[in-house]
Amino acid sequence: MVHRGLGVPYICLTVLLLPLLLEGVDILDAGEVVYHETRTDGVVERGVILECGPILPDVYIWGFTEPGTDTIRALVYNFGKGPKLQKLAKDLGDLSVITNTASLSIEKLPLAAEGVYTCQALYDTAEGAKLYYYYVYLRVLVPVTKPYILMSDSSPIEGTVVTMRCGLENGTGPINYVWEQETREGQLTTMAEINDNNLFNVTEVTRNHTGWYRCVASNKVNQQRSDRIWLDIIFGPDLPQIDVTPYSVTERGYSALERETVSLLCQASSNPPSQYVWFYNNSQVFTGPQFTITRVLRMHTGHYACLAQNTYLNTRSKKTITLTVYYPPDGDPSCSILPANNYNDLALRCTWEGGIPGASLKWTPYVFGNGSEGITNITQIQKGQETANNSVFLCQVSHIAQNEIKSCSVRAWMPYGEPQCSAYATRNNEYLMLSCSWEGGFPRALLWWASSSGDMQGTSEENANILVLRSSATYSGKAFVCYAKHPLAKAAKQCVLKLEAPVLITQRSVMSVYEGSDVQLTCILSKNYPITEITWYNNQKQHVLNIPKKYALDRAAAWTNLTVRETDSETDSGQYWCSATNAVGGAEIPITLMVKRYPMPPNVTISKIIYNSRQRTDVDLEWLPQNEGELTGFFIERQRLPLPPKKRSGDPPWEKLVNLEPDARNYQIKNLDPTGTYAIRITAVNHRTIGNPSDIKSPADPPFNAYPAVIGAAIGGMLIATIATVLLFMYVVRNRNNNPRLHDLIFGRQNSQSRENINFPEDEVVEGSEGEKHAGEPSTTAAHGPSMALPRPTATPTNLPPGEEPVNVTITVMASS
Repeated sequence: MVHRGLGVPYICLTVLLLPLLLEGVDILDAGEVVYHETRTDGVVERGVILECGPILPDVYIWGFTEPGTDTIRALVYNFGKGPKLQKLAKDLGDLSVITNTASLSIEKLPLAAEGVYTCQALYDTAEGAKLYYYYVYLRVLVPVTKPYILMSDSSPIEGTVVTMRCGLENGTGPINYVWEQETREGQLTTMAEINDNNLFNVTEVTRNHTGWYRCVASNKVNQQRSDRIWLDIIFGPDLPQIDVTPYSVTERGYSALERETVSLLCQASSNPPSQYVWFYNNSQVFTGPQFTITRVLRMHTGHYACLAQNTYLNTRSKKTITLTVYYPPDGDPSCSILPANNYNDLALRCTWEGGIPGASLKWTPYVFGNGSEGITNITQIQKGQETANNSVFLCQVSHIAQNEIKSCSVRAWMPYGEPQCSAYATRNNEYLMLSCSWEGGFPRALLWWASSSGDMQGTSEENANILVLRSSATYSGKAFVCYAKHPLAKAAKQCVLKLEAPVLITQRSVMSVYEGSDVQLTCILSKNYPITEITWYNNQKQHVLNIPKKYALDRAAAWTNLTVRETDSETDSGQYWCSATNAVGGAEIPITLMVKRYPMPPNVTISKIIYNSRQRTDVDLEWLPQNEGELTGFFIERQRLPLPPKKRSGDPPWEKLVNLEPDARNYQIKNLDPTGTYAIRITAVNHRTIGNPSDIKSPADPPFNAYPAVIGAAIGGMLIATIATVLLFMYVVRNRNNNPRLHDLIFGRQNSQSRENINFPEDEVVEGSEGEKHAGEPSTTAAHGPSMALPRPTATPTNLPPGEEPVNVTITVMASS
């Protein structure tokens, strides 16, 4: 198609150009045009030669047609004058014509050089001109670049799909792809070879696909190998494998001896590697693949589980083994004797519990001959009647984990004495409890209750037996028998209880006493079983325990005395009841108490009642009994009366002041309010019998005495007059200049030449100051000077003129009563 499309224009071009190009050539017979088609490959950036016939034509024209078009464009032509390159040649690389040929040489081949090259060659032959068309189809090849691998998941999970693509930046197809795998050990394997398809699919990856992967890409030009890339398959963990050291397998798993070192190693295939957790009896104990117990003990026996975890996938697997530690039982073997065959024989039991495996036990022969061995425990029967009291039996024990043989012994003996019986009632006598015991012995004795007719009551018990019966009066007078049986006893022993309702008696059914005294009432139990306490009730049918301050109880096993404290004739007289009740009946008896009053004391008369001073705070009181009756004391009372004109709203209360002995006949009442008015009375007392109060009297004021008052007034007047006179004289003497007349009146006028006597130092100072004050006035003393010290005058001054002697004044104070 190409040459047909290209031939028409070239033929036209040749026809038009031939007359011009071949002026000296004669074309006799052109004949058929010869067409040649060739295909050649070139490599980009390299060189290629496009041939145009085997020899140099006389005329040739090279044209170029781009792929996908029909247009032919000229590249170079030679019409005999040498090749001429066109502009288009520059776009198709370094294009040149090989010398002496019509072939084209293209260097640095670009991709744009790809297309159809047409060479029209005209040859001048002997036969004439011949036209050749040479079609050269040039394909520009691109070498493959270095490939690279793209993975859909570089760490896929086992079982999933993985796609790998071998990527190329450039390269002309067809391209061949080869996929290679290299293991960790360096082993190279071709996984796949695919033509013109760069995808490699693994539909279900396994852990075996883990490794290095390369892609080899090749075409007609070259071959390139990619860098390797790691494909990491995620898987696991698989079921763990546990290795136990030392290796000892049993039916139940693994075993080890106590105090040995035991190592447990856990391995499970996984990527990423598993993390291991060890569990002991479902409790975490260790983290890591190897769990070592340096000193294994019996407590380490149990189930050990290894849990392998893939933290990336969050998956896990688990395996459990059983480890049994062999050890002997702790402590020592135990021997015991149990009753057998209805307490007629002995069952000898030897045990040594614990340990793995169980211990081997054997009783040492006694009266029953050779015995067999047992594991962990062994029991053999010994005839009771053929066994003596205090017989000793020996059990020998061995264990494969111990070299020594252990043993234990046991002694069979019968309880001492006889069985003991008792009866008692529950609270409020609701139930009756019969107790029987025969303590001691080995093994223990069996006890059971029976009625007097032989019918069994309740159940049988060892060592002690309590029979509970509902309280009833029908049991009074009936007997119950307790039977006791021991394997070493030839016959059963027994004890008997007889139940009786209580019977009460008293020494005196009527008691009399003076009030104020304590009295004791007696109550005695003559019959009583089961034992109960006596209850007392007072004359008001009140339980005496509810009034502890009034009553006191003195108890013993068979009697109870009631003490009535400080008896009173009004409240304590009457019938008192003694009561007793047990589970099979009850009884009560009355005791009459008569409380007598003491005789009335004599009446009292107040003989004197008077204030002992004018202050009216203390009162002297005297009294006398009216007759010689019995009495034990007196008490005085007072009553404060309201002052008039207030009206009484009621009688004021009487206030007891004091209790006095029976021989007292006077008393002084103190600390009364002097402004108040009081009424006084006194009453005689004979024990608790109070007599009649005396007549009510008020204290009288004391009689008046004037002599002490007059004497006191006289003395007081003299003292006041004396003090006033002295003060007056001192005033006159000190102020003689201010009151000269008064001074002269009392002391008289003195001579003008004489000077005043200065009896006090302050007088001297006063006169000096006055002399200064009146310096301009005439004065009889001015000649001496104001600051001149004057001598103290004598008692009888001399050289006084007649008629100017000092006057002596004498004051006499008389006191009269």
